[in-house]
Amino acid sequence: MLDKRAQILLKTLIEHYISDGQPVGSRTLSVASGLDLSPASIRNIMSELEEHGFIASPHTSAGRIPTQRGYRMFVDTLLTVQPLQSQIIRHLETELSSPDPQELINSAAELLSSLTHFAGLVMIPKRQSIAFRHLEFLPLSEKRILVIIVTTDGAVQNRIILADKPYSASELTQASNFFNQHYAGNSFDEVKQKLHEELKQMQSDMSRLMAAALEASSKTADSNKDGVVIAGERNLLNVQDLSSNVSSLRKLFEMFERRTSLMQLLDNSQRAAGVQIFIGGESGYLPLDECSMVTAPYETNGQTIGTLGVIGPTRMAYERVIPIVDITARLLSNALSNN
Repeated sequence: MLDKRAQILLKTLIEHYISDGQPVGSRTLSVASGLDLSPASIRNIMSELEEHGFIASPHTSAGRIPTQRGYRMFVDTLLTVQPLQSQIIRHLETELSSPDPQELINSAAELLSSLTHFAGLVMIPKRQSIAFRHLEFLPLSEKRILVIIVTTDGAVQNRIILADKPYSASELTQASNFFNQHYAGNSFDEVKQKLHEELKQMQSDMSRLMAAALEASSKTADSNKDGVVIAGERNLLNVQDLSSNVSSLRKLFEMFERRTSLMQLLDNSQRAAGVQIFIGGESGYLPLDECSMVTAPYETNGQTIGTLGVIGPTRMAYERVIPIVDITARLLSNALSNN
């Protein structure tokens, strides 16, 4: 454990480095820390911090810069998070007010990017984990049937299925009522499991109609599987800490393009409560070695359905980015639940 003086010096050093990107020397720390210490005492504490791996000394400067371990200590125990300004919260509330869930997700990614000037990302909910609220069959022509599926995240899906025989309006109403009575509140996976057992006992005509409806629903689920909305990737080209390393930038943009690694990381974040911060190599993905990722889960009606976050350099203003991510997740959850 670091003593109080070492904590203050580490906090001061990291805040200065985040602010201007220059290695921080003993003289700067002596003035900015507010500690009544001699230059020799500050140098001794700096040496101790370096020995423990919290700071490092670049070859070209006598000053020190924070390491990944130093950043981790900073965000876990030393950081003072700043509350979001009321006008920013009002702006978020205004932008996150669409009745369309997909538009809300797109807006959240854009807002995260514009407010932080980094890359904003939102994981698209996996439909198979979202419960049905309501389903309705409507006749279009002799064998074409419109299936209207409403899920608990507020999304409305319209799918057309081609039946193997004509159905009357009353038969379709009966099928809709049966489906809603037996399966409302169940996820796609749960419905599949129940249908497998129960369709054998149903009338053959109705079972075929149910199977066709479920197949249409599953296609929607598959189309959203492994999906993530990314906004503002090009902002990272303007970040000095990243733009100087062309090779790392190329790998980072390749990851954005493939998205699979991002989805795995966001999926893991979804299982944790509250804001998560991955610094450098903590994410386990090489392209993010020089980046930090701040994430938070979002939900609808008490059920966690996805994760959103920001990717930027390790030298980011965490005290500002963390509340932006946190409040955006909360407001997106409210908007989806209200829909």
